[in-house]
Amino acid sequence: MKSLFAILLFFLSAINAFAQKTTKDSTDDKEGIAVVEIGGASSTDLKSNKSGLGYNISVETTPIENWLEIELGISPTYAAHSKETDIDFLFKKPWTFSSELEFMIGIGPDWSHATSYGVATNSWSGELALDFMYWPFKKHQFGFYAEPAYDYGLEKGHEQSVDMSAGLIINIP
Repeated sequence: MKSLFAILLFFLSAINAFAQKTTKDSTDDKEGIAVVEIGGASSTDLKSNKSGLGYNISVETTPIENWLEIELGISPTYAAHSKETDIDFLFKKPWTFSSELEFMIGIGPDWSHATSYGVATNSWSGELALDFMYWPFKKHQFGFYAEPAYDYGLEKGHEQSVDMSAGLIINIP
C-alpha cells in the first residue's frame, strides 16, 4: 500500500511540474464563476457485472485557482428492472497543460439510491475521478469533457463500480 501511495505521489508531482511549464496565458480566456457539465453516463458494477446507462449533470467551481475545484454532480442510470441515482461531491486538483487542455484528479463522497425490482437501497461510497477537459475555442465558452471514475462502497459488501461520463462543458460567466 505504501508503494502504491509513493507511485501516485510521484505521478502527481510529475504532472504538476509539466503543467507549471505549460500554464496558459490568462489573457486568452476568462474563467467564469462555474462550469456546467452535461452528458451521457454509464455505470458498471464490478462484482455483478451489471451495467446501466443514463445522463450526468454537474457543476464545478474554483475556490482556489490552480489548486482546488469543487464539483457537485448527479447521475441517474437505468438498466432492466433497476434505476440508480448517484450524487457525488468531489474535491479536484486541476492541471492546465495548454490553453485547450485541462486535467483534474478528484476524490470525494458519493451517495447512491438504487431501486431494483421494487426494493430501494441507499449507500455511501468513496469516489476517485479523472477529469479531462478540452476547450477548442479561445474564449472557453464551451468545450468537451470525459470523466472516468471508480467507486468503492463503504457499506457491507463493499460494492465497486466503474463509471464514465462524457459530454459538453459550458462556462458560466
